[in-house]
Amino acid sequence: MASPTSKTTLGLEMATDPRWVNIAEKSIAFILTDHAWCEQKAATHGISMISKFSDYTDVVDIIAPIVAEEWGHFRKVLKELKKRGHELGPQRKDEYVNKLNGFIRGGDHITKQLVEYLLAFAMIEARSCERFRLLSLHVEDPELQQFYHEFMVSEAGHYKAFINLAKKYADENYVLNRWAEYVVFEAEMVKTLAIRGDRMH
Repeated sequence: MASPTSKTTLGLEMATDPRWVNIAEKSIAFILTDHAWCEQKAATHGISMISKFSDYTDVVDIIAPIVAEEWGHFRKVLKELKKRGHELGPQRKDEYVNKLNGFIRGGDHITKQLVEYLLAFAMIEARSCERFRLLSLHVEDPELQQFYHEFMVSEAGHYKAFINLAKKYADENYVLNRWAEYVVFEAEMVKTLAIRGDRMH
């Protein structure tokens, strides 16, 4: 789903194929549905992080408000769906996230595991931010342009929060080097995904 061009938003190696916006705009109900479920899963995963790493004060303090914001986003997208005469509909398989999860390193050191999760979350937020930016710039509906601009700004903030949090629990050079590996992996992965206008990722 990508074009082999230069680096894009937040240092991603692979830019989204520009055809994606045109396809997505023609099936905006499907995009909004997938977007809603993405926000729901982001909130749920944040809660899981707090539960698993509750001894890490900064994790709780930083991720708790992100969870609240993600749930607010879920409700906001639901409202947009209803305004346009659509219902939420069933959850869809997220091939992008599933493949990215396969890149997360396992291990018996809980702090390293925490850093892996934070970097994976940061990657999802970075790609979401890039997609929201494209929608905010290229959809014809002015209301949707503003709608997605606000999400773009929010996702950029979440990306930075996760990266900075990872640096609190691991050497900065390690975090940056591991992040570079995520970027390379994600770029290669995105090349293999079909252009789908009914998915955010």
